[in-house]
Amino acid sequence: MRYAQGGGLTDERRAFREQLRMEAAERFVQGDENAVIAHELRVSVRSVQRWRRAWPQGGPRALASRGPASLPLLSDELFAVLERELAKGPVAHGWPDQTRTLSRIKTLIGRRFHKSYTVQGVAALLKRRGSSCQVRPGGR
Repeated sequence: MRYAQGGGLTDERRAFREQLRMEAAERFVQGDENAVIAHELRVSVRSVQRWRRAWPQGGPRALASRGPASLPLLSDELFAVLERELAKGPVAHGWPDQTRTLSRIKTLIGRRFHKSYTVQGVAALLKRRGSSCQVRPGGR
């Protein structure tokens, strides 16, 4: 499943999903069918099937959240550095004009931090951090 944030669930959402898995586990003990559990918890039958397969191998621990799937490439400290670099403007980084694009930010991240993002990943990173990318000067 892909998430709008471009890479994962918030801590709150992850805890909510874990609670759903625990509720499903209680229903496994009661002998409820996968389709019934899925319908009542408003999740897919496939998810319930996956949880049911994991359940016998470790009980509640098998259904517990394992945390985020991956850590962000740029830490809070590195993102602060990126913001300072972006504030200098594109010309300071060798581009011929002041147009700030996702592609240019992607290149800057690669040059400055030796981290590889996709253009979509850069957009998601900026959105998560409350920043934006101005495609044309003047915001037109």
